[in-house]
Amino acid sequence: MAKSNRRRSGDRELDAINVILEALSGLDGESMQRVLDYVFGRLSIPKSGRLVIQAQVPPPTPGASPEPSQDLTGRVASIRDLKDEKRPTSANQMAALVAYYISEIQGERDWINAADLQRYFKQAGFKLPKSLPHALPNATAAGYFDSLGDGRYRLNPVGYNLVVHGLPREQKEQVPTGRRAKSKKR
Repeated sequence: MAKSNRRRSGDRELDAINVILEALSGLDGESMQRVLDYVFGRLSIPKSGRLVIQAQVPPPTPGASPEPSQDLTGRVASIRDLKDEKRPTSANQMAALVAYYISEIQGERDWINAADLQRYFKQAGFKLPKSLPHALPNATAAGYFDSLGDGRYRLNPVGYNLVVHGLPREQKEQVPTGRRAKSKKR
């Protein structure tokens, strides 16, 4: 039974590949690139740079390990997947997660700004903070970022360690922290 399920899954993959190739076949290289750029963005698939579209793609090198932004199945991690894995509970934690994603997973750059927060909070399905312009200064005050000026912030070692080693946080039993009820004197 498992073998037939794998076969069906493989058939679906081949069918999807054929549909994509057929849809792209009448387009020139720039048009293909625009379509692929849009699809990658829509699916939150990071690009390691511009794709070079060739008629034949060389086979993968035997024994090569997947890139850091891919899991063992070759699937590229998305910001939503990372958020679901790390389960941030505050905008400060999510901001650190976004910075980690941009610098370590995508390898795009080592700084972020408020526009990045808006884009990636939405892609991850995380609630936007009430005041987006104050989100990064607040996360900096919490100790997760260093300010670079011009609205740019870089994840510092505290923020990095939070994402890599501190999340997800263990759920502890909540103990009420309110005042005790006063006992009545009789």
